[in-house]
Amino acid sequence: MKNAHEVPEDAHTQVEVVRVFTDPTGAGGNPLAIARAQDVVALDHQMLAARMGLSETTVVTEPVDGVAEMRIYTPAVELPFAGHPTVGTAWWLARQGHPVKQLDVPAGAVAVDQADGITWITARASWAPTFTFHQLDDVDALAAVDPSAITDGQHYYWTWVDETRGAVRSRMFAPAMGIVEDEATGAAAVALTAQLRRGLTITQGEGSQLFTEWDSDGWVRLGGRVAEDHVVDID
Repeated sequence: MKNAHEVPEDAHTQVEVVRVFTDPTGAGGNPLAIARAQDVVALDHQMLAARMGLSETTVVTEPVDGVAEMRIYTPAVELPFAGHPTVGTAWWLARQGHPVKQLDVPAGAVAVDQADGITWITARASWAPTFTFHQLDDVDALAAVDPSAITDGQHYYWTWVDETRGAVRSRMFAPAMGIVEDEATGAAAVALTAQLRRGLTITQGEGSQLFTEWDSDGWVRLGGRVAEDHVVDID
């Protein structure tokens, strides 16, 4: 008898990969796998995410009246909310000719809008996973952080590059989520923005760029650029 969590041998679908929070040239960004919900009904979504091996994989329904439902998975766990999956999936849906004004995730309703090549989502910091934040003195100290020394939890290391302009450099490590190091972490950017109560321009990892805006009522806007990457056939 086939294990209920195994991918059926006769299943076949395509998962599309985009890169979220690229720089202005389209370089860099954090890869995101996107699956259409109707294409993966027979698949275990958590095992699909583990098989993809990216920091997150989303499963999204066809939009109805500008609203789509979405689930988010790391290789190890499902998340109620995450930033780069919501930004990336919103951009991808628009690219498919199905722009949305809202993505419904388990944490709540995420508003979506696009302007000047940036895809923006709006979320509450309380929706983000629990991160341990470490403020460092400079970018050299940030570069010296050794991922192998971080064995549990979710840790976000950051430093000011230009405090006056709100420019930040960061890295994130999340062994608890099955992520050694994340290239760009939208939920952590949302949480840090809420802590500092100001908008930020964040450069993370190898050069991914994230933008945030703080709203005094507790909502944070998170934005970035997205680029297509490749398609994966799942047999």
